[in-house]
Amino acid sequence: MLVVAGIVLSSLYRAAVERAFDRRLNVYLRTLVADVATPDEAGERFPQSLGEPLFELPLSGWYWQVTRLDTARAEVRSSRSLWDSTLPHFDDASSASSPAGARQGYVQGPEEQVLRLVERTIDLGDEGRFLVAVAGDAVEIDDETRGFDRALGTTFAVIGIMFLLITTFQVRFGLAPLKRISAGLAAIRSGSAERLEGSFPIEVAALARDTNALIEANREIVTRARTHVGNLAHALKTPLSVMMNEASANPENALASKIREQTDIMRNQVTHHLERARLAARVAVIGTVTEVRPVVSALVRMMEKIHHDRGISVVLDAPEDARFRGERQDLEEMIGNLVDNACKWAQSRVALETFVERPEVYSERRIVRIVVDDDGPGLSPQQREQVGRRGRRLDEAKPGTGLGLSIVVELANLYGGDLTLGTAPIGGLRAELVLPGA
Repeated sequence: MLVVAGIVLSSLYRAAVERAFDRRLNVYLRTLVADVATPDEAGERFPQSLGEPLFELPLSGWYWQVTRLDTARAEVRSSRSLWDSTLPHFDDASSASSPAGARQGYVQGPEEQVLRLVERTIDLGDEGRFLVAVAGDAVEIDDETRGFDRALGTTFAVIGIMFLLITTFQVRFGLAPLKRISAGLAAIRSGSAERLEGSFPIEVAALARDTNALIEANREIVTRARTHVGNLAHALKTPLSVMMNEASANPENALASKIREQTDIMRNQVTHHLERARLAARVAVIGTVTEVRPVVSALVRMMEKIHHDRGISVVLDAPEDARFRGERQDLEEMIGNLVDNACKWAQSRVALETFVERPEVYSERRIVRIVVDDDGPGLSPQQREQVGRRGRRLDEAKPGTGLGLSIVVELANLYGGDLTLGTAPIGGLRAELVLPGA
């Protein structure tokens, strides 16, 4: 806007300077026309001076010229400043005409000067027809406009700097409360704060208040869900135990055996769905963050002790800054199932690596990638599709219920993560777990 305004003002000022310059030239032109139309007592029509010394200085840039047009050979009289040169004439299309009949415009003068010229044709009847012209050095117009442009540019530069400072001040301090809210939300997500703290201006106070209310409502919903899950677990545990005990009292009875079988299925199903509800409620809690390295270090030590008799070596590589956005027991359950499964099938070695990555180059969001490799027999692509299904076991000789990998898949999905199976570089199965980071 300042640049456009500067260009418009500069153009308007130049036009005003040209009009003032033309008025000055027209004064000289009218004086010269009057002298030509009314000769003096000696009959002289062409004055030597118009009251301006510059017309007397050779090549001063200020010239006048009178040309008689009604003779076979044009008679030219000019100021002393023009020396032995002549002024060019306008054709009808190259100049603008004033209401008084004068034409004005820019022409090339002696010594390559740019002149502002005004000319007028006068007809004196029997006394002749004359073309009267007065020219002035256009450098005065350029100098005047250039000086104005410098002053205008300096003024607008100062105004522009002031605008930038004011805008910077407004953005930095006027939007500071929103920046504090953003920082507070980041602290809540990272687990270092539980709510937005501090006082806020009235314009954003309602936003901060409603955000805190939403966080509190979320916690209340999670608490109620946990309570209901616990109540339901206790309510179902007693009837199922009674049914199981009654059926076990008559082991030879076919009906009792069937009841015991179905009761066991019911207990597994209830446990499964109550666990899913518990996990879903736990995942919904905002701001829970777990350090990854302490969890995986403890699991590695435990697995080495459990499988010590088979000589299984578990190699760990986990950075200090790896943090999982979720609860510790869920992370332990997921990684524990993967490492335990790898140790069961490994010949001698299990490798556990943890990576902290950004899914996008300029994104602030992080993910934690946990890779578990073993040197066991591995799985074919068809077998990898089957092991993720609940209760599906490829080898009944190995201990377990077949629920481990399915639990990992469900937990990872609840957190917005994923589990993929592939071939490990060391020859066995690779399990790659991707979870949200903090």
